[in-house]
Amino acid sequence: MSFLLLPTSSITTSPIVASKERSIIEPGKKKDKETIETAKLVTRDKIPNPNSEIVQPNSLPPLVSALKTSAEQNAASFHFPGHNRGRAAPSSLVQLIGLKPFLHDLPELPELDNLFSPEGPILEAQKQAANLFGSSETWFLVGGTTCGIHAAVMATCSPGEYLILPRSSHISAISAMVLSGAIPKYIIPEYDCHWDIAGGVTLSEVEKAIKELQMEGQKIGAVFITSPTYHGICSNVTDISKLCHSYGIPVIVDEAHGAHLGFHHKLPCSALQQGADLAVQSTHKVLSSLTQSSMLHMSGNIVDRERICRCLQTLQSTSPSYLLLASLDAARAQLSENPETIFNNAIDLAFETKNLIRNIPGISVLGTPGISSFPLIDPLRLTFGFWQLGLSGFEADEMLYRDHGVISELVGTRSISFAINLGTSRDHIQRLASGIKKISAASFSFQKIKEKVDHCGSSPFTDSTMSLNPRESFFASKRKVAIGESLGRICGELICPYPPGIPVMVPGEIITKRALDYLLQVRNKGAIISGASDPLLSSIVICDI
Repeated sequence: MSFLLLPTSSITTSPIVASKERSIIEPGKKKDKETIETAKLVTRDKIPNPNSEIVQPNSLPPLVSALKTSAEQNAASFHFPGHNRGRAAPSSLVQLIGLKPFLHDLPELPELDNLFSPEGPILEAQKQAANLFGSSETWFLVGGTTCGIHAAVMATCSPGEYLILPRSSHISAISAMVLSGAIPKYIIPEYDCHWDIAGGVTLSEVEKAIKELQMEGQKIGAVFITSPTYHGICSNVTDISKLCHSYGIPVIVDEAHGAHLGFHHKLPCSALQQGADLAVQSTHKVLSSLTQSSMLHMSGNIVDRERICRCLQTLQSTSPSYLLLASLDAARAQLSENPETIFNNAIDLAFETKNLIRNIPGISVLGTPGISSFPLIDPLRLTFGFWQLGLSGFEADEMLYRDHGVISELVGTRSISFAINLGTSRDHIQRLASGIKKISAASFSFQKIKEKVDHCGSSPFTDSTMSLNPRESFFASKRKVAIGESLGRICGELICPYPPGIPVMVPGEIITKRALDYLLQVRNKGAIISGASDPLLSSIVICDI
């Protein structure tokens, strides 16, 4: 899409040169009223005058540089989006974020490249990301890690093929099977009832699933692993990858919470470093890109590259946000400046936090010793248990927020998780530790300990049974019934406490008393139930077959 009459040859020039050729008002020429008003608008937001001499941002990352140069042109804009480079930006949003985001919210102009067939700055940005993260190829995602997981499963699993995955996988893996037609072979992960959290996946469980499917004569499309989990628990991807590759099976790793792994000797190795074929990372979580931006990395030659490209073209928006794309490029550049030392301070603060809190009476710390089979936990993810104080995670979280202004990342029935990142400050660490100490002092009671310490739930999906595969159940006729009438019926909706987005009920599974009791329990403790047509769980949608 172009709005200028340019010589054909100009389209093939470098992004910066092409941007210069798109300048419409030459320096020294008289400017019309619209141009003057636009300049005033820009000045109010302290943005450099677009007619001032542009300093070439040679030191900027390639896509950031191209976006900056394009935004600084004094163009007569007849293209989308409708806010017209901020001229028609909603005033309420301008008051919130200023004008600069609108000036840089540009469409697929020639000098900004095309996400689906990159030849310029997007291609160069993705190449530099691949080099940093150790992949053979990297794709930028504007639909989050969900989009990458959908593409990874669709690229490896054809309809009727099996996907081996933990039952505790994120809901995006379920929707990926709806899209691909893959059939799940679930692995039940280790479950710690004291923490009410699921662990990782063991090598023996993966091997057992592969052999069972082979004995049944079924074709396996891929093995899907979540590592690290939301709580930072890592699986042994190295051994799992070796096993799967011996059978010619590709390994997909949902590494949404691990884009930073492998960049410090105190951090676990990344999925790619451990032999994974596809790894999908939320670059916006521990790293610093904008929310909703992620990366899909490929290694080796087991997975068909062209099939991934076709899947991404099917799944991603044809109008991608260049702010999101540029933020991925910028986050990569930030990390590449000091990849071996950039996390020094964050890791030091994480250990300092753990040391401050581990001795507070009534507080448990995940990882000391934590889940026995998975001793490797991301040190930047801290999870503290409050059950010895007679408190749920929801109650403790409310106290921390209300009384101390502390906002956590993940709240559970018995614990709270906190994410340490590059922006974490010692002042905030001290506020967190002080808040937990005050909660302990106010809540500590031997009677409460006696009441709560023996309470230990069980995994809500231990006895799950699949009657229809995800795709069959998605398109099946459905109806709503009272919760008391749903036992033994086929679930027709995906129900999960959120976060972390791990489904307790999956469409196509038989509804069990264990799952219902768990959902009602966590709802009563304050969890938000996502996916249910009735959030109060007085009724449930079932497959009417």
